Amino acid sequence: MHATLKRFAAHSLRAAGTGVRASQNFSVTNNFINRTTIRNMASLDASKLEIIKTTSPKTKLPNDQLVFGKTFTDHMLEIEWTAEAGWGTPKISPYHNLSLDPSTVVLHYAFELFEGMKAYKDKNGNIRTFRPDKNMIRMNKSAARIALPTFDGEELIKLIDKFLLVEESFVPEGTGYSLYLRPTLIGTTASLGVGTPDRALLYVIASPVGPYYSSGFKPVSLEATGHAVRAWPGGVGDKKLGANYAPCILPQLEAAKRGYAQNLWLFGEEGYITEVGTMNAFFAFENDDGTKELTTAPLDGTILEGVTRDSILQLCKERLPKEWTVTERKFTIHEVEERAQKGQLIEAFGAGTAAVVSPIKAIGWKGKDIEVPIVAGACGEVTKSVSEWISAIQYGDEEYNGWSRVAK
Repeated sequence: MHATLKRFAAHSLRAAGTGVRASQNFSVTNNFINRTTIRNMASLDASKLEIIKTTSPKTKLPNDQLVFGKTFTDHMLEIEWTAEAGWGTPKISPYHNLSLDPSTVVLHYAFELFEGMKAYKDKNGNIRTFRPDKNMIRMNKSAARIALPTFDGEELIKLIDKFLLVEESFVPEGTGYSLYLRPTLIGTTASLGVGTPDRALLYVIASPVGPYYSSGFKPVSLEATGHAVRAWPGGVGDKKLGANYAPCILPQLEAAKRGYAQNLWLFGEEGYITEVGTMNAFFAFENDDGTKELTTAPLDGTILEGVTRDSILQLCKERLPKEWTVTERKFTIHEVEERAQKGQLIEAFGAGTAAVVSPIKAIGWKGKDIEVPIVAGACGEVTKSVSEWISAIQYGDEEYNGWSRVAK
């Protein structure tokens, strides 16, 4: 197709009697090709959705038997993409295995990204998602970074809404229960050559899940980890790529042998605190003048742009008492240790889609533990408030800035 376009463009230039140099001819021709190709490529279009329902529905588990990511709904959403035609027809069909050539680029060069979202059933039976527009923005940033196709985020949200209505009976009822959604994009070109994929598959699967903490908050102990680096400047730590996760498993296993649930990732000789496990990290301090600060690492390219992180920052700026300031700044494990010794470490927690917030009770560092106060039973007061604020919005008990979207 491109060869035909080049011949057509060259003929057009000659016919127009242009006197441009060969290099200009090449530039003009390529611009013509790019404009024509983009014009002919189909964008993602939710109105074209096709639905094929299963004839063998699964037996649904009771809420007390739900385990994160172990059981899945009856259907999945799929949209294929090709460099020649663009986005294909969206399809909801019975859940099935994928068929991939052994040379498919996702298997060799990690052309893969994903999002983590949840759907909630409110007291009126409506199905809601929490700030899905933020997930779409992040998903497109991830796609662009690894040369996979981007898409209209609102169109994918519409498709997810339709998917949720098909799977309505799988969305569990009750606070703490939800349907976990995993939008995923992979390169599907069959080739061992390292290059831009000319084929891709966007799909969404869903898993009913229960509360992250089945019997209330369970504060965790972390090991401050500086020998292994989760992300670095100029890298892809701020993108939700599968390739970011596998290298973190071994340090986690090593920490677990020493009695720690997760890693507190440090960076550089300074020991800057970045993230906790797969979550953003928040620390609360009291200052010498009695004022208080809730802080988290800034988005410098090494920190994942968490939807929960952003929500916590906005809500806390509005709702915490006036003696609090909410900041995004660099801080180190040395500062945390010093503040703890002075009695100025108030609390700490991780934040992410799976748990919303995860309280921290201790940090292993240089052979000893930095104790983190737990003043509200199993968590700090800010941790408890944040959990309640976000849960109320997610389940539709509170309307706030359009953050909760009802599937229609």
